[in-house]
Amino acid sequence: MIKIYHNPRCSKSRQGLEILENSGKEFEIVKYLDNTPSEKELKEVIRLLNISPIDLVRKNEKIWKDEYKGKELSDSEVIKAMIENPKLIERPIVIKGNKAVIGRPP
Repeated sequence: MIKIYHNPRCSKSRQGLEILENSGKEFEIVKYLDNTPSEKELKEVIRLLNISPIDLVRKNEKIWKDEYKGKELSDSEVIKAMIENPKLIERPIVIKGNKAVIGRPP
């Protein structure tokens, strides 16, 4: 089953969702702003993406600039920041089996 971590207010996320809808394949939509991933889920997404937690952060978000920019943060602290502020999570993320991609560009 394909899963998309989706933010309906994000144009790239909407474009990614449209690609999935046009694929004819079954998929699950996770509106992660309403249903924030757990620490375990987020760590698994990061593992599947094969990136560091900081690479999943939207660094142009106001909350990042105001609260975190310029600070030395551990991976755990970055993950905690994303859980507390899910708007910081890059989107969309599409997962199928043991593979994941960030849909930027879609």
